[in-house]
Amino acid sequence: METRRPLSSSASSEALDLWNHSSEYNYFIYEGEGPETGGKVLFMARLFIGVTLACVMLICGFGNLIFILTLAMKKKLRSVTNILIANLAVSDLLVAVVCCPFEMDYYVVREQSWTFGHVICSSVSYLRMVSLYVSTNALLAIAVDRYLVIIHPLQPRVTLRTACGVLLTIWLTSIFVAAPTAYFATETDFDAPREPGGKVFCGQIWPADRALLYKSYSLFLLAVEFLAPVIIMSLCYIRICHELWFKNLPGVQTKQLRERLQSRRKTVLVLVAVLLAYVFCWSPFYGYAIVRDFYPGLLLKERHAIALYYIVECIAISNSIINTLFFVTVKNWPWFCLKGKCERYIIFQGCTTAVQPTAV
Repeated sequence: METRRPLSSSASSEALDLWNHSSEYNYFIYEGEGPETGGKVLFMARLFIGVTLACVMLICGFGNLIFILTLAMKKKLRSVTNILIANLAVSDLLVAVVCCPFEMDYYVVREQSWTFGHVICSSVSYLRMVSLYVSTNALLAIAVDRYLVIIHPLQPRVTLRTACGVLLTIWLTSIFVAAPTAYFATETDFDAPREPGGKVFCGQIWPADRALLYKSYSLFLLAVEFLAPVIIMSLCYIRICHELWFKNLPGVQTKQLRERLQSRRKTVLVLVAVLLAYVFCWSPFYGYAIVRDFYPGLLLKERHAIALYYIVECIAISNSIINTLFFVTVKNWPWFCLKGKCERYIIFQGCTTAVQPTAV
């Protein structure tokens, strides 16, 4: 990898030799043509991302910790679906505890200037991306599990050992896919326009001679970690909804069967809402990345490009909050199990329904 050196605002022609168009902040290095870096719009964007990060640390940190502890304390709750969902809780908890405090300092306190060194910069960037891919792959695994349980009920159920193997595969795949982030993420000094004190950028910096590789990697992530999972999950839930809402069940409908059907419908509705929230929150992130990497001139011409990046980042980060609120508070807070009252309830990361555990 090429040696990185500090940049200055007078070295615009040399900058292109070091950074390609994939740099998250390449518009900082152009004198007089870059976007506005101050003003009311940027202040509001910084305030927005500050509030979002604070909510992630509080809501995701506390809510997911409660669920993980509840699942660890009560063996009866360790169903395949709950274990897969617990994987989301672990992923979001790591981000809330490890990544968000550093990002709060970087984005809000120091206005996009890094002070913690190369190792932590690379580690935080890497963990953030690993968490994203773990969440994506876990949601996909949950959708496939629900599809197999509801559409093919006579086939053997997925065992807890198999579920643990799926979790291991999810983490290993995510760690491998996000590896380039760890390699190319670094801190770099440069003097931003209208910022006499200079800034220290923390993010991925790919050498210009690897521009084609970076763009290929960007398209790979879009296809493998967003489009394909969303399409597969959508097909699974469309088929499941048709089975649960529009198919006539044979035989006499007993009270127990009606309760089981109602329970499954509630579970599927929550999962569909989670999928919709995922698409809503991460579509702007991937869309912004494509524009940044393939059409950077559009961002260079945008006066409020930095504020736009803040907003896109906020929307993406808020997905962790939405997941926690859906899974932990959409029905009842899991105090039932903390008080030893799990016998009559199955828990869906905090969502309880009054049926037997075998009903889901």
